[in-house]
Amino acid sequence: METTSAVFRFAPSPNGELHLGHAYSALLNHKMAREAGATFLLRIEDIDRARCTKAYEQQLEDDLYFLGIDWDDTPRRQSEHFPDYAAALEALADEELIYPAFMSRGDIRAHAERHIEETGKPWPHDPDGAPLYPGLDRKLSTRERERKMSDGERFAWRLDMEAAVERVPALRFTETGRSPDGASGEIAARPLDWGDVVLGRMEMPTSYHLAVVVDDALQGVTDVVRGQDLFHAASVHRLLQALLGLSAPRYHHHDLILGADGRKLSKSARDTSLKALREAGLGAEDIRRMVGFPGRPAAECFSRARSATR
Repeated sequence: METTSAVFRFAPSPNGELHLGHAYSALLNHKMAREAGATFLLRIEDIDRARCTKAYEQQLEDDLYFLGIDWDDTPRRQSEHFPDYAAALEALADEELIYPAFMSRGDIRAHAERHIEETGKPWPHDPDGAPLYPGLDRKLSTRERERKMSDGERFAWRLDMEAAVERVPALRFTETGRSPDGASGEIAARPLDWGDVVLGRMEMPTSYHLAVVVDDALQGVTDVVRGQDLFHAASVHRLLQALLGLSAPRYHHHDLILGADGRKLSKSARDTSLKALREAGLGAEDIRRMVGFPGRPAAECFSRARSATR
């Protein structure tokens, strides 16, 4: 097999047990990397120190080995690289593209509800369904921001999305899989759909969006293979790459394995977890077949998983 300079990665969070959806994504990543003679990396996305544990990390590595998945090099743990993310956040601050935002999620929901009551018009939501940040704190004076911060008010660092998009308009990214509506090829990025996204918090210098972009660049990732539920996030990631002067990988968003109710599988649904399936006596080849490698209907995957764990 000819070796290439391509780099793939599988990047789970150790905040619960891997399920059938993770198995499919990991197997597809691994298959595409090995067939291309590329490097395949495992990254542990554990910035959420309250929910991520070493026990879950060990379990996910055991599950991957069980499926026959190996990786190159030592896994990168995000919790060991906060200075990398802080440097990126500082670079954006130097460009006056981020600001401290003091409204909590509850405050945002309340603001959206008042808007609906007062105007009768809906409040905009991001692609994940959360109400967009109103941006009220963007208008605070430097003096007022400093007062709030010195008083210990909790805040998050948010990207001034409109200012950011003005710097790098008309961005595109390469999609070799397909979007939820079937699009592929060169895709126009739509970061404005997300509003002023969180890039860091007062106690932690990063968020998922910032950390994943920094990690992909530092690890030389050329191909990001992940579920369609993260397709819209690629728009934010492409914007951050442009703002920080980072290279852009190719993206391949794959179909999701859905539960019997048609929803995306969750780590809370233990009856589809790899650990539970293994305890029920299923082997690696059983699980590989269940996730349709290649191509078994998702509903059948879920049905067989439920049967196996009863």
